[in-house]
Amino acid sequence: MVEERSQQGLIVFQDRKIRRLWYNNEWFYSVVDIVAVLSESDNPATYWRVLKHREPQLVTICNGLKMPAEDGKMRYTDCVNTKNAFRLVQSIPSKKAEPFKLWLAQVGKERIEEIENPELAQERVKEYYEFKGYPKDWIDKRLRGIAIRQDLTDEWKNRGIQEERDFAILTNEISKATFSKTVGEYKQFKGLKKPNHNLRDHMTDWELILTMVGEKATTDITVATDAKGFPELKHTAREGGDIAKNTRRELEQKTGKPVMSNENYLHLTEEKKKKLQSSTSFNANREA
Repeated sequence: MVEERSQQGLIVFQDRKIRRLWYNNEWFYSVVDIVAVLSESDNPATYWRVLKHREPQLVTICNGLKMPAEDGKMRYTDCVNTKNAFRLVQSIPSKKAEPFKLWLAQVGKERIEEIENPELAQERVKEYYEFKGYPKDWIDKRLRGIAIRQDLTDEWKNRGIQEERDFAILTNEISKATFSKTVGEYKQFKGLKKPNHNLRDHMTDWELILTMVGEKATTDITVATDAKGFPELKHTAREGGDIAKNTRRELEQKTGKPVMSNENYLHLTEEKKKKLQSSTSFNANREA
């Protein structure tokens, strides 16, 4: 049975509130609230009913979830995840929705380009981290880690792993062996509370390096032993993590310092926000 987490909240877009709910390990958003923001209708609930009637396939992308209604009671309402929210946007013929449609077209174009030339994807990831303010040497390690991770997941796929849950379990086996913490426990240790916080984006240099060691070792052991199926792959994941753990312990013994750190890069996000706000304020004053 899929369980809901009591992590409800609101996001604000163009001064309008959109209800959201953390469900089945991802955010779901109120369809009526999205319609209210993007359409020019005075009655978004009616607009949504008409839209569903005109395009019945939209019903298939919705989940009925309980959210706080205007009367304060929890009532079922149509909701979509992030992917299907983009699909919904494409069905709303409004000037307000047009920028989103153009952006989606651009993202689609870039995705096709990246499939044809994978180096473009790496460059865009690099630009993303540079924009956020990460140090160059850290970015190099992060990009290398992404490549090593991709090699590992490709091996897992070729050897019988298909379910997202199984990928997560195997990843946790490496993490537990390397750092004595699951990914979730490590995020908590670093003070990463939001679901969209990526643990690796907040690792120090050595944490990234040891993560790469564990995953590269797991890949090589898996290939060397020709491990197949979940039980065997779980075993090689632990073995790969043990190699990284031994490296960590030896390093800590030589330096007298723990590798694991509760430091994170959340401050980069706040600094970027302040810079953007400062830039916006400067431009507004200049244009006044």
